[in-house]
This record gives sequence, C-alpha cells and structure tokens, in this order.
Amino acid sequence: MKKKILFLLSALLFVFFALLTFALLKLDVKAIGAGGTNVGLSTINGWFFSLTGVNLLWYHITDWLGLLPLAVAAIFAFLGAAQLIKRKSIKKVDREIILMGIFYVLVIAFYIFFETKIINYRPIIIYTSPEASYPSSHTMMVICIMWSAAIAVKSMWGERKVLCKCVNALSVILIAITIIGRLISGVHWLTDIIGGMVLSSALVLLYRAAVTE
Repeated sequence: MKKKILFLLSALLFVFFALLTFALLKLDVKAIGAGGTNVGLSTINGWFFSLTGVNLLWYHITDWLGLLPLAVAAIFAFLGAAQLIKRKSIKKVDREIILMGIFYVLVIAFYIFFETKIINYRPIIIYTSPEASYPSSHTMMVICIMWSAAIAVKSMWGERKVLCKCVNALSVILIAITIIGRLISGVHWLTDIIGGMVLSSALVLLYRAAVTE
C-alpha cells in the first residue's frame, strides 16, 4: 500500500508540474525578463522579484554549496563501482544504488530537456546573454541528490541511527539554504523555484517508491 501511495503522490506532482509549465507558456506572458524576454505568470513573478531584488552574494554562495550535493552523488557512484568490482556482478550491487543511478539519469534528462526547451529566462543577465531559468537546476539538484541520499542511507544502513540522523540533518540544511538563497538572490523567478521543487519532489518520490519493499 505504501508503494502505491508514493507512486500516486509522484504522479500527482508530475501533473501539477505539467500544469504549471503550461501556465507559464500561456498565461499572463509579458516581456519583463532580461533583454525583454517573455515571462509567463508575469504579474506574480514580477511582484516577487520586486520584493527580493538582486543579491549576487547569495547567488555565489548557493553556487559553491552546489558542490556538496555533487560530492554526495560522487560518493554513491564510487560505492557502486566498488561493489561492482568486489562482487563481480551488477546484479549483486545494492539495488538502492542501481536505482539511484537510473534516478540520476532521469534527473539529467530533465535538466537537458529544459536547457534546450526554454520556458523562462533569468530575471537578469549574469554573463553575456539571457539564460534558461525554469525549473531552477540548483533547486532540483540539491533536492534530488540530498533527499535520495537520505532515503538510500536509511534503506541500506537503517540500523546506524547516528549516520541516518546526520545525513538527514545535512540534507535539510542544504536544501533549505539553497532554496532560500536562490529565492533571495534574484537570479530566478518565483515559479522557477516552485517548478524545481515540484519536479524534484516528484522524481524523489518515484525513487522512494521504487526502493520501498
């Protein structure tokens, strides 16, 4: 029953993400972005941007913090490779790690898709030209990697309470700082962050459902 509920919640979040994406393409689209680029749901996005303004310090802080989730992903990749070498069969690698590899591929696929199919551009030009900003890739990365890591650690080493608590605490802290930091940095629209949170949550719940016995 728990697995079915997780799959259902994941599906509902995917539907919500699709509806949000459609709304950004069709509703209240105005040229309020950097360089006169069009932005969907422009009234709420413009209002929130007027509240936060631009704070590039937080942009750089969250950029550097983004290295930590990548390090966590690398640790699991190394662990999977070590198990494969030692056990001499991919079938003997912990299924949480195998499923995590598939999960990462899915996350990367979504990232590449939205880098090529641009929904909204950033509110400001950081380098030389407008950049895709929906959904927020930093928000997606930190939620997908850290939340799935906490799930995998609990599934594989649930008896190690201290380890689980440390991973959970690190995950919550990194996710919170990244989301808040990206919100107040002014390099994303509000809907970029919301979209990143919804899509990554849908993906992680899908991973959790797959891992759940």
